Amino acid sequence: MESTEERLDDLRRRKAIAAAGGGAQRVDAQHAKGKLTARERLEMLLDEGTFQEIDSLVEHRCRDFGMDQNVIPGDGVVTGHGLINGRPVFCFAQDFTVYGGSLGEMHGLKICKVLDMAMKTGAPVIGLNDSGGARIQEGVASLGSYAEIFFRNVRASGIIPQISIIMGPCAGGAVYSPAITDFVIMVDKTAHMFITGPEVIKTVTNEEVSFEELGGASTHASLSGVTHFTASDDEDALELTRNLVSHLPQNNLETTPVKPTNDPSSRDCENLQNIVPDDSQKPYDVIDVISEIVDDGAFLEVQAEFAPNIVVGYGRLDGHTVGIVGNQPKVLAGCLDIDASVKAARFIRFCDAFNIPLLTMVDVPGFLPGANQEWGGIIRHGAKLLYAYSEATVPKLTVIMRKAYGGAYDVMCSKHIRGDYNIAWPTAQLAVMGADGAVQIIHRNRIKTATNPEQERGRLVEEYGELFANPYKAAALGYIDDVVEPRETRAKLCKALGMLLDKQEDRPARKHGNIPL
Repeated sequence: MESTEERLDDLRRRKAIAAAGGGAQRVDAQHAKGKLTARERLEMLLDEGTFQEIDSLVEHRCRDFGMDQNVIPGDGVVTGHGLINGRPVFCFAQDFTVYGGSLGEMHGLKICKVLDMAMKTGAPVIGLNDSGGARIQEGVASLGSYAEIFFRNVRASGIIPQISIIMGPCAGGAVYSPAITDFVIMVDKTAHMFITGPEVIKTVTNEEVSFEELGGASTHASLSGVTHFTASDDEDALELTRNLVSHLPQNNLETTPVKPTNDPSSRDCENLQNIVPDDSQKPYDVIDVISEIVDDGAFLEVQAEFAPNIVVGYGRLDGHTVGIVGNQPKVLAGCLDIDASVKAARFIRFCDAFNIPLLTMVDVPGFLPGANQEWGGIIRHGAKLLYAYSEATVPKLTVIMRKAYGGAYDVMCSKHIRGDYNIAWPTAQLAVMGADGAVQIIHRNRIKTATNPEQERGRLVEEYGELFANPYKAAALGYIDDVVEPRETRAKLCKALGMLLDKQEDRPARKHGNIPL
């Protein structure tokens, strides 16, 4: 019979095997690629000394293809929980040194256990993906575990924040778990995501494309919109994740964390007086406006490279996290198009699900015209943005900086779709369309018959501008709550947010709405 000390030695040996992963040679290969190991990543992600591992001794049950001779405890994924800035999170990190991080039955069920525990306790889940995909030796058992993960991702959606960090390959069915989660962070030049790889594409369609072109971080950041953040390396990705988590509540029943600041809520924003040009055709950077308004100028932009004609991200007002949506006049004049509508709509729905107030900065000349936009479904996709704003019951603050034309005025969190506090700057122009276009329609005949058509058109444009190229008609109708000097914006928004933090808004009971997907 074994002694207690012998049993302890056996336990320590088993734990050491699990901690060693695929062994020193494979760890060195991981480091040679500029990648950290799964355990190194978790240590860097979490507060020092807080990680508690679970299921370190789980082993696969596959006895085919010689797998019974190759059993490594942990089964290629490290799972557990810890703290980020003192707040609990659950996490898993796929270990590429063990079976190439491939997902087998028990590997998948370990991830499922983490997701189940996170749901029970109301804590965020962070997944560190670095995997060769489904473990082919295990066949349908591997696919079954994938589906179990997908189902849990969907069930957790809108209840706990879910973040996926892609730190290596992520291909085939594996991509759908990150796609369901709330945020995807990819490491540049290291991470790749695609349904079918370059070799299969070459065989089926005869297209030649590299891994990086097909599914690299830059592709998904700028073209597909799959990823929300691009990190330069593992360390950058993990630090970015910690920053993102600091803005978010633990779950859908909590309010956002409050971060103390020395930036006075009553601070005047003198620089705002000069940011918007007098000429309404001239561009400016809406991020300059946002940075002037938020606490300490700190703005965490989301999906910066995708649909850059609209800006979304997180900042704080008087310590409270707010989700910010702003038209970007320096790209496509700030027009709304298909990608911008989808990008903003999903961001808004996340904020609403997690009780994050919304601030909308408006300078929009309308929806982008063009046959490709119409054929691509701008009607359907633009409706997503309208739906998201109308559905949201969190505090909604809106600032109209300059143009607010046509249906885009309505869509950008107007009073009519239940903006709570809507203000405008004196430079605001609220109208069905710009003065030039409006005059051309309203006074077509008068201009045609005028002695000097160009002079008459100019006079009529000026007259229309005086009537509508200002915020006062809308203020007279109660469509905006106030017209303020730009420098007053931060103080006004902080006071309004403080008043709205306890806002309650009931909607009719239903299973769920039918957003125009």
